[in-house]
Amino acid sequence: MKKFKKAVALTLCAAMLTGLCACGGDSKSTTTAAGGNDTTAAASGETTEGGADTTAPSGGGKYASVNDVPAAAETRTIKIGTWYDHFYDSTMSGIDVNPNVTDPERDQKMFDNLKEVEQKYNVKIEFVNLTWDGIQESINTSILAGKPDCDIYEADVTFAVPAVANGYVQKLDDVIPADANLLNGQEIFAKADAGLEGNYLFLSNSGETQVAGTYMLAFNTKMLKDAGLEDPNVLFEKGEWTWDKYREYLQKLTQDTNGDGVTDVYGYDSRPDFLVDLLLMSNGTTIAGGATENLSSKEVGECLDFINTMYNVDKTARPWVAADDSYDDHTYSYFDGKCASWITAAWISATNNKNDAAELGADFETWVPFPIGPSGNAETNGRKKTSSGNVWFIPTGVEDPAFVYTVFEAWQNWYKNDYAYRDADMTWWEDAACNEANYKVMEWTGEAGNFDLWNALGVDYQWPALMMGEKTPAQIQEEGKQLLQTALDQMYK
Repeated sequence: MKKFKKAVALTLCAAMLTGLCACGGDSKSTTTAAGGNDTTAAASGETTEGGADTTAPSGGGKYASVNDVPAAAETRTIKIGTWYDHFYDSTMSGIDVNPNVTDPERDQKMFDNLKEVEQKYNVKIEFVNLTWDGIQESINTSILAGKPDCDIYEADVTFAVPAVANGYVQKLDDVIPADANLLNGQEIFAKADAGLEGNYLFLSNSGETQVAGTYMLAFNTKMLKDAGLEDPNVLFEKGEWTWDKYREYLQKLTQDTNGDGVTDVYGYDSRPDFLVDLLLMSNGTTIAGGATENLSSKEVGECLDFINTMYNVDKTARPWVAADDSYDDHTYSYFDGKCASWITAAWISATNNKNDAAELGADFETWVPFPIGPSGNAETNGRKKTSSGNVWFIPTGVEDPAFVYTVFEAWQNWYKNDYAYRDADMTWWEDAACNEANYKVMEWTGEAGNFDLWNALGVDYQWPALMMGEKTPAQIQEEGKQLLQTALDQMYK
């Protein structure tokens, strides 16, 4: 696909992007919403997302600037605990050790930068694959004992948040220099939320980090045109793309095409977890955005009421039928023309060449921002969920954490602040988006993070029962609120 002309997008995705969603995953490791008139810092090449504190830079500790951080007096090994292999570190002799090199010039820049960092700071950098279970064990034993196994950990957010709550993670505001990239533009490292005040967690930022993990509303373009409906992106630009307007669209798009009294095309179909996430964000709320449950709130109640309206009042959503293959069936039903709108992501659109123009036509999919709810605000809503996936953190008890951070920032910045070079190959994402307009919606979506742990706590919210009319929104709230609070107490204890 022709490379899209776009500004280097460096918005952060606060809290998780390398990881794949529990529901399915992006084909690449990491990752803006619609618009085109964005005048935020992100549009000018800064990252501003997150949920994490993005106020004026703080910083403190022994170094006034990253430029003041000296080399170690004696060679120091910076050990980084992860659960999968990383490239490159000081144990490696060259790029030939990496079996997945596709751009030797790019990888050589990474390896050369490693050698420069080693020399500048008199360090060795070593990634240690502790495995998924080993990460948890190391966090819970070595840090508690005051002697962390590693200087930096990479862990899933659900491991990292309890570590923060228990005082196992260094608060970065207190130690790293005020001009550290994390506290400023965040082009190299982005802040990641923990649902607590302050900056403890961070993640590697890139163009991929911005768009990975984004979920958008999609329409069958032909069905929109056949129904005489205006492009929702135009309505969004005018501030008229709301739940009420979407409800009108759903009613007009739900069709009995052959007149036999049976609905053949529904206005909407997708998975319940996707729908819950997008409704929450578009209504400016969360279920579990911190240590106190919010399932019982009015704003969440509005989200549940809208689901009930779609499925049980207007009957414009394709009925949910519990079965082993329900999730895949409802994720991909759009491909067979069973619905006019659905929730999409790069990995959904790219699967099985669903965006192949020869098969579907170049205008098959129109991606739009999710409509704004009654308690939401287009300017302040989160648009990308940032409470799953991998984050970095420096544990408490590490010697000179400012030194560790500075070395790691220099290691990460192998592209020497040339962000266009770093993000030069976004071909997979561009192809998955089908066209440039959709890609811009995906970019915009990735610019504003929303931290919500609701589906990472093991609580059964019984969404299918709500969709099938077996439970009311009020029952879902009442029956789930204490279960949720108990789970949050365990997470933040």
